[in-house]
Amino acid sequence: MATLAKPNLPRFDVEIFQNEYLADGAREVNAIVTVTSTGGGTSGGRPLGMTDAGPQRGDTDAAVVILVDCSGSMDYPKTKINGAREATAAAIDALRDGTAFAVVAGTHEARDIYPGDGTLATASPSTREQAKESLRRLTAAGGTAMGTWLAKADKLFLTRRDIAIRHAILLTDGNNEHESAEDLARNIERVTGHFTADCRGVGTDWRIDELCKISSALLGTTDIVAEPSGLAEDFRSMMTGAMGKQVADVALRIWTPANATVKFVKQVAPAVEDLTGRRAEAGPRAGDYPTGSWGDESRDYHVCVEVPAASVGNEMLAARVSLVLPPQVGGGTPEVLSQGLVKAVWTDDLASSTRISPQVAHYTGQAELASSIQQGLEAHRAGDVDTATAKLGAAVRIAHATGNDGTYKLLQKVVDVVDPKEGTVRFRKNVSEADSMTLETRSTKTVRVKK
Repeated sequence: MATLAKPNLPRFDVEIFQNEYLADGAREVNAIVTVTSTGGGTSGGRPLGMTDAGPQRGDTDAAVVILVDCSGSMDYPKTKINGAREATAAAIDALRDGTAFAVVAGTHEARDIYPGDGTLATASPSTREQAKESLRRLTAAGGTAMGTWLAKADKLFLTRRDIAIRHAILLTDGNNEHESAEDLARNIERVTGHFTADCRGVGTDWRIDELCKISSALLGTTDIVAEPSGLAEDFRSMMTGAMGKQVADVALRIWTPANATVKFVKQVAPAVEDLTGRRAEAGPRAGDYPTGSWGDESRDYHVCVEVPAASVGNEMLAARVSLVLPPQVGGGTPEVLSQGLVKAVWTDDLASSTRISPQVAHYTGQAELASSIQQGLEAHRAGDVDTATAKLGAAVRIAHATGNDGTYKLLQKVVDVVDPKEGTVRFRKNVSEADSMTLETRSTKTVRVKK
């Protein structure tokens, strides 16, 4: 493990967990990479470089755009648009002084209602009050075109190219009906890498796959808020998280030796997210995988590398894993924040080569848990009760064995658990759409391996 502390940046630590011993001729090396960032909250709630005199334009280190669905369906029931106003007000209150921000009303088009001039305002006591006053203009009428909302957010962020940390919060209650799937995909592709985004669906008439496409590409989260009354606390929590970020555009760089290849890279905690297809080449035998913005937090990644087969007694460096900042953030050259090594040693000791790293085993199970839930619910929608029961039974068994109590409780709202150790379950009658959607939406959330 190597650690590098940079001025005005959090401290990053990398730990590698693996069984480095392979059987004669074996080629697959698995490792869990734990990345921990600390010191991101040391600015006392103020942007780095900010003085007691108050926020100045040049002091702003973060920008937030709140995208609120104002389509006609948000008026049925009226509690949805009212809840959206209250939630947006709560998010505005959570902005720290100096943060650049805007509020956008999203329908089949996108209209910035605050500050309303195509720019971003700077948070202060007066601008926060003005922004909350403007929320009266959040009225429900029109259609839904989320790609247009994302494009508007991108345009607003581009007015402040000096700001590194850019984050959007998107709320919707329905399907993307006034924009084709191709147009949404194109808009997502255009803005990917420009900002991160958390998505929330209120009620049960929105599509999980649409919001997940957005949040996955933009390195954020998707969750359900079944009742509008829960929006304010959720928005407040999301904004608090956004305000805790201190460094953006951090990449996980993986270097492999000649004839070795990366099979996959997945974030496995706090949620499962496959990053394999997001690789950007970063020099000879090296690739960067985006991780987004960081504050005080810890995440785990599963890295799988295929190495050339070797005989007993050989050993090699299978991969070098680094946390890096891109040149525009690191000051002209890529800046290594921390790094760790993944090794391979070939042995004829059966006990050593067959031992599975507890961390690798745990997160392999967590990925299987997420997949079992998604496949089970899909089978149930298709009317295949036998497959659905088997898959959700497997999910119950894994959740119980790994201590994923949150997912286990969500499963209990969909199935009656007969034997958690064996994964014996029966589908419950009259399962609510909210419970089913909550289970599917949160299926990728994981728990850390028990120490």
